[in-house]
Amino acid sequence: MKIGLLYSRIRKDEKLLLTELRERGHDVEKVDVRKQRFGVGDPPEALASCDVVLDRCMATSRSKYATTFCESYGVPVVNSAATADVCADKAKTSVKLDAAGVPTPATTVAFDVDSAMAAIEEFGYPCVIKPVVGSWGRLLAKIESESAAEAVLEHKKTLGHYEHSVFYVQEFVEKPGRDLRVLTVDGEPVAAMARSSEHWLTNAAKGAETTEFELDEEVRALAREASEAVGGGLLGVDIMETGDGYTVPEVNHTVEFKALNDAVEADVPGTVVDWLEAKAEQASDAGAEVGL
Repeated sequence: MKIGLLYSRIRKDEKLLLTELRERGHDVEKVDVRKQRFGVGDPPEALASCDVVLDRCMATSRSKYATTFCESYGVPVVNSAATADVCADKAKTSVKLDAAGVPTPATTVAFDVDSAMAAIEEFGYPCVIKPVVGSWGRLLAKIESESAAEAVLEHKKTLGHYEHSVFYVQEFVEKPGRDLRVLTVDGEPVAAMARSSEHWLTNAAKGAETTEFELDEEVRALAREASEAVGGGLLGVDIMETGDGYTVPEVNHTVEFKALNDAVEADVPGTVVDWLEAKAEQASDAGAEVGL
């Protein structure tokens, strides 16, 4: 099997996957999207003979466009361009989760500072402002007063990029000092971890302590529903515990799993490669059916 790997930097996550793929004897085509050109029409030589392509781009823009081009060539790619488009945008994710009946924090989007301030006042303090595009907990702000709200909104207004003029305001969820990350492949949970911190942000990238979380059926079902809502694939479903159950704030489409792999007994890269092999076989069977 020939696997294409779209990347912009080889991190520990990609090294784990590459080691597993090569140990199984698969041919791996590494494609640095910073250097690869994607033209309309025929696929680049590096991608033409791939049985399946795995998107591991760090930058949202590269991920969205590279997967779009792969699909235009008829090259099987995971995650899909549609999934990348939804998960890369917190507002779109919130809409999809809510439409699917997945519990998600109350959220309001505004396009003007005064409207955003009114939304914040309706939520009350504290509440949270997030960028619609971003990861690793960057540029998230817990708003605890009117003066803090005014300062953050003014700061975002002056940043210039249109995405910072999309004010994504969300209720602050009181959680027990931790949140959960569930790694799923087409909705099937692979493993989960709890990320604990004294800080209100509990991202592993910000130094949160990670421990294995034993999946119960409620969390499994919620992870499946969230995955289906955004289009499926290799995903990281974030889940927060509340006094009334669970809520899903977002779903990650180019999910990092090195911290999870260190925290759990499950063979995370091995399970991901199992899934990739199955996706390649499905694509091959589908191609054979239409005479490709």
